[in-house]
Amino acid sequence: MITGSQVVEILVRTIVNGSVYALLASGLSLIYGVGRIVNLAHTAFFMLAAYGMYCFMSNLGWGPLPSIVLTLVAITLVGLLVYRFLLDRIRQHGAALLIMTVALAMALQELMRISFHRQTTLPGSVPYLIAGDTTILGVMVEKQQLLTLGTIAGVIIILWLLLSKTKLGIAIRATANDAEVANLMGISVPRTLMLTMGIGTGLAGVAAVLMAPISGVIHYMWMKPLMMVLVIVVLGGLGSMKGSIIGALIIALVESLTFILLPYRTYLSTVFALAVMVLVLIVKPGGLFGTIFEEERL
Repeated sequence: MITGSQVVEILVRTIVNGSVYALLASGLSLIYGVGRIVNLAHTAFFMLAAYGMYCFMSNLGWGPLPSIVLTLVAITLVGLLVYRFLLDRIRQHGAALLIMTVALAMALQELMRISFHRQTTLPGSVPYLIAGDTTILGVMVEKQQLLTLGTIAGVIIILWLLLSKTKLGIAIRATANDAEVANLMGISVPRTLMLTMGIGTGLAGVAAVLMAPISGVIHYMWMKPLMMVLVIVVLGGLGSMKGSIIGALIIALVESLTFILLPYRTYLSTVFALAVMVLVLIVKPGGLFGTIFEEERL
């Protein structure tokens, strides 16, 4: 029997974790929707940004604002450079692209492991951006979690406005629909693809700077989020931003129910998430919001 406090805890965990998954999945969907790139190193950038926060705030003692700004600028720049010098060269070769992104993720993992001497940081090792707890319907919730939820909600709204109301958004959506036609209309497709990669990587960086104080930092922290994000993207429909957000909330709910109801079997959360994805794909092979026509992307 689920108690009232457990219901509240499930809701809080679902919304907070779902928002993080939604941000990561939105970045991955954006990159795939525009460039047809399945970037398996996406969550490795998340890991890299988390280490950046740990280095700047814990090791160097910098304040939150300069640490966040430098981390986001650096990780976005890394994403741009990776696309320009690695992914763009093999973008038309799907198998090579998958192998390259996996190899890149493993290389970044080992680089962090060697650089930080196998150091594992616990939750709170990166200073909280906002300390303390608050009570919601009798359940203690960290203010950092509320900050994470509010910030990510704001970022997703800004992303939606960017895609729907700006010239860059028009270029991104036009390239996603048909790159050849977009090129004929005077849109620089290579530039648009590079900027899209930068935006997607930046979204992973935002998730990292918010989650590093909550989850801690470790060199293999990109693996489970990658599995979950891939499940979410497939569940919601490849290339669908709306599908990524709704799929993230569904998978986060499954994860939260497993955590609360099966506290000694939390490792089953991935199994249950995969089961939900399979059941949805049996009914809707394209995912919840899978596109039938190319113009429906994003």
